[in-house]
Amino acid sequence: MWLVVMTAGKSQGEALSPNLAPPTDWQLWENLREVWERGRIPSAFAGSLLVMVPAVAGVLVLGSMAAWVLARRTGRAYAVLYAAAISGIVLPPAVVTIVLLLRQLGLAGTAAGMIGVYAGIYLSTVIFFVTGFVRTIPLELEEAARVDGAGPVKVFVRIILPLLRPVLATATILICLYVWNDVFYAFFVLGGRLDTLPLNLFQVASAGLYLNNWHLIFMYVVLMSLPLLIVFVVAQRKIISGITSGAVK
Repeated sequence: MWLVVMTAGKSQGEALSPNLAPPTDWQLWENLREVWERGRIPSAFAGSLLVMVPAVAGVLVLGSMAAWVLARRTGRAYAVLYAAAISGIVLPPAVVTIVLLLRQLGLAGTAAGMIGVYAGIYLSTVIFFVTGFVRTIPLELEEAARVDGAGPVKVFVRIILPLLRPVLATATILICLYVWNDVFYAFFVLGGRLDTLPLNLFQVASAGLYLNNWHLIFMYVVLMSLPLLIVFVVAQRKIISGITSGAVK
């Protein structure tokens, strides 16, 4: 972080060889203005939000519902289903197959296709965290709600979902970090048809706009990282408590 911030505040000549030394003449605001104007930051920021918000929301809703069922059902079949559901944590997605499938569906290069890819990749993470957390919730709460006439949907929405807020907050921040900083899958799926912050940085750097302009590249990294870095610093205790509750218990 020190290297990134120091280089982002240097002139082009000073930043040619990135090091830990602070700049002799701070040009932080000048570099910020140039990156904002030349780097298409607003459109890339909007593209990142367009992809991230629906993907994270869909993963949290589907993952928490699946985790609730898997946590409350017993038997060999459900154990196998749970193992399959969390296998995405360790099994890498086949990028070529994903791209071919999206082309067949007409979703290649679209925000909807990118949202679907992120949802499929990170659904396992949510199921893993939330299933462990649901198992710590007393079953008597659900039984009392059913005695009062509540159906499965009402039990989940009124009883389970409010209790999942700590672990869902953790999953939200972690998945937001993954999606916000992703350039690998966005490069193959979107193919430059939609701007996101990491993909835009890769494209403008490859095109020569930032060739040898390390001060601009690092300034772009600072701008790209700042929103979620602030969220992470503010909510780090909730992240740790959610991880220990969902994964350890």
